[in-house]
Amino acid sequence: MKSIPKELKKTITSVCSDLYDGFINASKEALGKNIRIVIDRFHIAKLYRNVVDNVRKQEMRKLKKSLTDKEYAELKGVMWIVRKSDANLSQKEKEILDRLFTYSPKLKEVYESSKELTAIFDSETSRNGGIRRLKNWIKRVNESGITAFKTFITTLEKRTKEIANYFVSRENSGFVEGLNNRIKVLKRRCYGIVDRVHLFRRISLDIGNSHPLPVQIHG
Repeated sequence: MKSIPKELKKTITSVCSDLYDGFINASKEALGKNIRIVIDRFHIAKLYRNVVDNVRKQEMRKLKKSLTDKEYAELKGVMWIVRKSDANLSQKEKEILDRLFTYSPKLKEVYESSKELTAIFDSETSRNGGIRRLKNWIKRVNESGITAFKTFITTLEKRTKEIANYFVSRENSGFVEGLNNRIKVLKRRCYGIVDRVHLFRRISLDIGNSHPLPVQIHG
């Protein structure tokens, strides 16, 4: 980031990052303390969905011991069903989910709490509104006695402001991560590309530009 030209650096208003302190501190050091740090929404989603996944695994192990073989077999495919959005669930999958929650109220609570978080990030709200909703969610979960989110809540409380910056312009690093993956595939497909000019031309072609401009790279 220090190598970014000064004139270009002045145009940068925000940085999308994961929760790693090193990236956050480096961004502030290179671009100034007033730079808006936006914690990528999908990194947060991964954390709280992992909580649901862990509880599901624990509960399924218990159910395997307590249910009959027939009853347990009726829960086939719950791993993928639990991970799906409500809009993508078929009627049969909804019935399996209801059956699972009948057996495991604990998993139902955790599952519904995670869905509430997703709804907060999907909602049209301001930054202050986002902070208020996140704090209300934390309060509700703590009062409910759910302990599965304890570590996640610590992270959420530590980085509430940076996480809520998402609601300013709904920025995320999805494009960059997607582009990085395409470049990795391109490099594997070409058995590695040593020449950087050639690499940039291939990237330009790969992302849809049929007339790539000449590229000059220094340093």
